[in-house]
Amino acid sequence: MSAPARVLVVDDSPTMRGLITAVLSSDPEVNVIGQAGDALEAREAIKRLNPDVVTLDIEMPNMNGLDFLEKIMTLRPMPVIMVSTMTHRGAEATLAALEIGAFDCVGKPGPGEPRPFGDLAEKVKAAARTQCQFSQPVTAAVAPPPSVADFRVGRKIVAIGSSTGGVEALIAVLQKFPANCPPTVITQHMPPTFTKSFAERLNRLCAPVVQEATDGARLEIGKIYLAPGGERHLQVSGASAPCCRLVDRAPVNGHRPSVDVLFDSVAELAGRNAVGVILTGMGRDGAAGLLKMRHAGARTLGQNEKTCVVYGMPRVAHELGAVEQQLPLSAIGEEILKMTAARKEGTE
Repeated sequence: MSAPARVLVVDDSPTMRGLITAVLSSDPEVNVIGQAGDALEAREAIKRLNPDVVTLDIEMPNMNGLDFLEKIMTLRPMPVIMVSTMTHRGAEATLAALEIGAFDCVGKPGPGEPRPFGDLAEKVKAAARTQCQFSQPVTAAVAPPPSVADFRVGRKIVAIGSSTGGVEALIAVLQKFPANCPPTVITQHMPPTFTKSFAERLNRLCAPVVQEATDGARLEIGKIYLAPGGERHLQVSGASAPCCRLVDRAPVNGHRPSVDVLFDSVAELAGRNAVGVILTGMGRDGAAGLLKMRHAGARTLGQNEKTCVVYGMPRVAHELGAVEQQLPLSAIGEEILKMTAARKEGTE
């Protein structure tokens, strides 16, 4: 058995520090080695204790969590999990933190929540194990996407699944898409209220229109649909006029929305007229669905181990034989475009 993950908990609220510590301490593979109430205390604690992982509040006195995270990533890169309020402002700040290089995020629980912080302990353990090199945001120097005139879109649908590390990964992929990209549906594991802010952020950063998926929304060229976090799964349906469907079902693989649910529906609807992509993430969600897509004739891609924050979902998909090609993150966007472009003698 490997040594427990050593964690420093940083939050300006003593009550919240105590709750996070209690949740993490209930897992024998996690050891909370210290607490800090602000960035100044945290800086000293990091020097003194050398933790494997830091949980970091966003709103703190003296120096906010975003500014402190930037200093950590510049001076002493290490896995940081952001702890944020479940508000629009909190979501915006958390998304910025994930772009800076935070490992993952969790939402602060509301009153009476039965499982406060959900899978925080699992995220901490995954963060402690990762060999990822924390770096600057992927948005720093991105080549312009192809122009509309340079890309002739075919008839294929693109389906993408991602989890831990997915914010940076999706930005890297979607910034390669032209404004007339193929219809694209995405399930990214993310807390409720965060997905709307993330869709708005992607819409600002990318050439196509990016929006949170709504029930009945038609799949159109030049549009990207992000599954809303929370209570329903995203599927696609409608052979003559494909559209998004938000369905009430129990969590699958512990997730709602689930990548497997999305991929299963794309396999049934589109078959060979689809491209499935599985990106960085913990666990196995999406692997079986991607295999179903490949068996239905779809083209399939997986992010390679070297460029994943967590090589979990892509690893399982690769081991199942669901992945046609494993590629570095920087190459996935361009490969999707090659697979979905119209042929000169007609469309695919």
